Amino acid sequence: MPAHWPSLSYGEWRETCDTLHAHTQLLGKLAVALAPPEPQLQHAALRLTTRGWETLPLPAPDGSGAFSALLDLHVHEAVLEHSDGRSARFSLLNASVGAITRSVLDAAREMAGTFQIDPKPQEVAWTVPLDEDEQHTVYDPAQVGRYFDAAGRAALVLADFRAPFRGRSTPVNAWWGSFDLAVNLFSGRRAEPPSRDFIMRNAMDAQEVAVGWWPGDTRYERAAFYAYAHPAAEGFAELSPAPGRWEGTLGEFVLDWDDVLASPDPHRTAVEFARTVFRHACVVCEWDAELAATVHGSPPPVA
Repeated sequence: MPAHWPSLSYGEWRETCDTLHAHTQLLGKLAVALAPPEPQLQHAALRLTTRGWETLPLPAPDGSGAFSALLDLHVHEAVLEHSDGRSARFSLLNASVGAITRSVLDAAREMAGTFQIDPKPQEVAWTVPLDEDEQHTVYDPAQVGRYFDAAGRAALVLADFRAPFRGRSTPVNAWWGSFDLAVNLFSGRRAEPPSRDFIMRNAMDAQEVAVGWWPGDTRYERAAFYAYAHPAAEGFAELSPAPGRWEGTLGEFVLDWDDVLASPDPHRTAVEFARTVFRHACVVCEWDAELAATVHGSPPPVA
């Protein structure tokens, strides 16, 4: 195993993982409330940067400019920054999610003006509103550092996979609901959402292939890369020889992080997993062949 790629398993840092996940939900709620709406709910996505999880610049409700919110995972602080230079910082150590949420919201309103968020957490097992959450208090900086190292390497894999594609695609998004990183590549065709709830009918109304990475959760405790097609045509689950494996309960191809680490070249192994599943999806889902080929650099970027 290459020493510079860290091991990661949800079971080993469950409490800290859930606390960090809850903190990212606050950032996502700010984006939902203030960012201009985009197709596939892209305005709600966060970014993983070299500092941590961040919003894009958000319009200040009072018209004073822009501000952003981030979790600085080097110094372990929640940070607000205004385009006029003002900032506020709150330590994530020895603090509950509720305390951080209340402090951040108060400072954001003082800095940028009045707004409201829906504090109910989404896509998680707990239901206590973020500003009342006193149950998530465990935050181990060493565990967060190991996660951040792994997540950063996974983000580079996803960026490498996406880079040559000439169709519409997303940047490497950090999704606060499911606590994963993902890129979505679109064929240009519409698709029927799998259900009529708000998220599905907005996020999944276009034909796409998604490739991502998660650090593990209660459904699947192993950190892993994943890939799926929407809508998935008959035969999508049949890929031989398959990188990783098909997980029927998830409806996705999965490449476990441990298998990536055990390979001679973890980055290349993960990129090839993404490309292989994408190529297979484009064939069975009948994407335009020329568009599909661009993810492999054909034609290459303009010199």
